[in-house]
Amino acid sequence: MLLDSVLGIIPARYASTRFPGKPLVDIGGKPMIQRVYEQAARILKHVYVATDDERIFDAVLSFNGKVVMTSPDHQSGTDRCTEALSLVESEEKRSYDVVINIQGDEPFIEPEILETLTGCFMSSMTEIATLVKPLKEAEDLFDSNKPKVVINPKYEAIYFSRSPIPYLRQYPQNEWHLNHTYFLHIGLYGYRSDILREITSLKPSSLELAESLEQLRWLENGYKISVRTVNHETIGIDTPEDLERVKKSGLIS
Repeated sequence: MLLDSVLGIIPARYASTRFPGKPLVDIGGKPMIQRVYEQAARILKHVYVATDDERIFDAVLSFNGKVVMTSPDHQSGTDRCTEALSLVESEEKRSYDVVINIQGDEPFIEPEILETLTGCFMSSMTEIATLVKPLKEAEDLFDSNKPKVVINPKYEAIYFSRSPIPYLRQYPQNEWHLNHTYFLHIGLYGYRSDILREITSLKPSSLELAESLEQLRWLENGYKISVRTVNHETIGIDTPEDLERVKKSGLIS
């Protein structure tokens, strides 16, 4: 697989319940969306922002980034990526084999993480790919905002859950993470372009609605999600408080 056939898309909405205007917040003199874009462009040859807001659109153009305007009605970043793929292919009059969905709220994402995810598609059998990291802290196991992943020996996802899985019946809960290798999901995805178009046409599934995790729709419909393990820490900015912590952390020069 050649990098020329891979399209990186950064979905970016202005409206956010917890942090309105998040993509445009200043981080060390640059809007967050620019930092995400520049990190992605270090490893991916083709990167676009997919937005539904003129302010974000104009901001991307201001730093000479590539951007497409998408519908404000999408329910997920995956849906927005599907429209963006069609818009980019139409604009460039070419096709892409793989789409990498990059979270727009991780301005310090390591290019090596994207390289690992993209590498999953060296296998022609890969339909969808994502990343996990080993869980280290007991409190993360019981944090419903940090989905856990169970994988099989082929490094394919069996299930994603906000609950701690598996349940270690023979140990007290504060020792579970010491007696089993748990994995936390890193919310990055790659898809074959044809598979991306297929999964966005699926109706929400019962497991997806139960856990509020869209990837369960794909599993429930028989798609395979390849998984790779990374040890890089990811730093997402979901709230103004997260931004303040980053500013105090020394990450911004």
